Amino acid sequence: MYSDKINDPAFARYLQNSNRWSAMFSFILAAIAITSFYVAGEMGVSDLANPEALYIGLTIGCMFLAIALYQIRSRMSSKTWDGQVVDKRIEQKRRKREAGNNDYYWQEYLLYTVFVRSDSGKLHTLTAEDDDTVYNYYAIGDRVRHHGGLNSYEKLDKSGDAIIFCNACASLNDINEDYCHRCHCPLLK
Repeated sequence: MYSDKINDPAFARYLQNSNRWSAMFSFILAAIAITSFYVAGEMGVSDLANPEALYIGLTIGCMFLAIALYQIRSRMSSKTWDGQVVDKRIEQKRRKREAGNNDYYWQEYLLYTVFVRSDSGKLHTLTAEDDDTVYNYYAIGDRVRHHGGLNSYEKLDKSGDAIIFCNACASLNDINEDYCHRCHCPLLK
């Protein structure tokens, strides 16, 4: 059964704090970028002079602010929906990694993917590299609820589980605990 603990005020506080920290962090990064480029322009570092250096700093600062705004808006616009795990896949992958001095190497990894189809028909994926925890947590056929704002999934039937993920911070917890050991939000069980 889906837990009604999702209505606990701790989740609203967690979302509010997450949005606040995103905004504060982006403002700090923006201020550092603007100040650093302005100072570099005043000191003539790398043939960079003001106002060009200041404009570059302002552009980078605005990008940090835009990214934070996008994160906050996507959290706020995320909707709650129900669905079902329809497939799971493990793929052997590899990617090119730079080793320095114009040299590279191939890094191999396993990509674990869980496919969830919403009741409206849209396919969603949960992926992890070299970590099968989420992959093993879900079984094909499991009913799940995606919680808007938190962007997390809750299994309908948790009766056979030994672990549970926190729907706020995604930390792994023992199923016997009532509150997340990391963020202290209630566990949805």
